[in-house]
Amino acid sequence: MTVKRSATHLVLIPSYNPGRLVYATVRGAREYWGPVWVVVDGSDDGTAEGLQELAKADRELRVIVMPRNGGKGRAVLHGMKLAAAEGFTHVLTMDSDGQHPAIRIPDFMGFSESNPGAMILGDPIFDSSAPVIRVQGRKLSNFWANVETPGVGRIGDSLFGFRVYPIAELMAVMRWQPWMRRFDFDPEAVVRLAWRGVQPINVPAPVRYFRAEEGGVTHFNYLRDNILLTWMHARLLLEAVLRMPWLLIRKLR
Repeated sequence: MTVKRSATHLVLIPSYNPGRLVYATVRGAREYWGPVWVVVDGSDDGTAEGLQELAKADRELRVIVMPRNGGKGRAVLHGMKLAAAEGFTHVLTMDSDGQHPAIRIPDFMGFSESNPGAMILGDPIFDSSAPVIRVQGRKLSNFWANVETPGVGRIGDSLFGFRVYPIAELMAVMRWQPWMRRFDFDPEAVVRLAWRGVQPINVPAPVRYFRAEEGGVTHFNYLRDNILLTWMHARLLLEAVLRMPWLLIRKLR
């Protein structure tokens, strides 16, 4: 199989203590795309060193190590700044823990290349490995994300991190506000991009949850992160109400 290389679109993988599955994730991404960049977000589990060894033998793989953990959004923003400086216009983000399907990378990139002004959002297809509480709980976040974005296309899933972003638009969203640096990154990014007129294109993608004995690692904390999401949606809902007249005017034009 020929791996496509792009001068505009790259795969960006934020990574924090992901365990051994990160190596399969990165190899899988490289099977389908180049370049692939990994932003190691202050990991202390030895994976930074292992990934750097992989990169020594692969010119299309870059490993960027941040000295301390700052959250997924901060890692993505750092990677996007470096990518923009080298002329890239879009990034496909995927988790480092093996949940996201590398085989779908070319399709997502193709949708983005055909629709460069849009955000390509993964719409997860869950199997029996998915915890019921996670599947049901995300429905609430998806509901509020669509309430907060009237007049734009439907947001299929606000939390699934397998997506393609236009770099300039997302950097503009993140530059002047302090949020979107941790677990609130994915849902707030999609809402704020929608407010900027970036249309969502929802593309189905399977997701797999690995058990601990399979090497699965999760940093999701039900209490902490649900409080963070509740606070985030409260902020966004208030801001959406204030933006409503402008959004309706834009829709009627």
